[in-house]
Amino acid sequence: MVDETVRTDAGHRTEVFAWLGLALLLGALSALVLTPQAQHLRSLRDGVRADATMHTRGTCALGRCKVAFEAQGRTVVAALPPGSSGSQYPVGAHLTVRYRADDPQVVAGAADVEGGEATLLAASTGAGAVVFLLLPVMRTVGRARRRASSSGVG
Repeated sequence: MVDETVRTDAGHRTEVFAWLGLALLLGALSALVLTPQAQHLRSLRDGVRADATMHTRGTCALGRCKVAFEAQGRTVVAALPPGSSGSQYPVGAHLTVRYRADDPQVVAGAADVEGGEATLLAASTGAGAVVFLLLPVMRTVGRARRRASSSGVG
């Protein structure tokens, strides 16, 4: 019985660390990547609107999609930010972008800027982190209650 309890405790400890690790990973993703990305997109809401053409199609999640557009009398080729919706457009497709007036290299698709998807993703990932923090606490409390009731205490 004692050996079984030790094995069960070790399994529970491993499970708790796995949940906490997942919570930490989701929390870091939300706080360090998704929230700044959402803030960056929101900062371009007042940016200059321009018609653009998809110049290079790559992995947009890694920031390898590029658009070409006219800004301040010259043609600018700029990379869309990581996680943008640019991957849905083929090369040569027309789309609307917003760019920072003082730096046309800072650009994002108008649909990404005007929509709230980035904020929603950051919030839901943060909420997932909180859930994964609460799961081991609830499991530990339930386990302690079961132990207390099976030993006749309480």
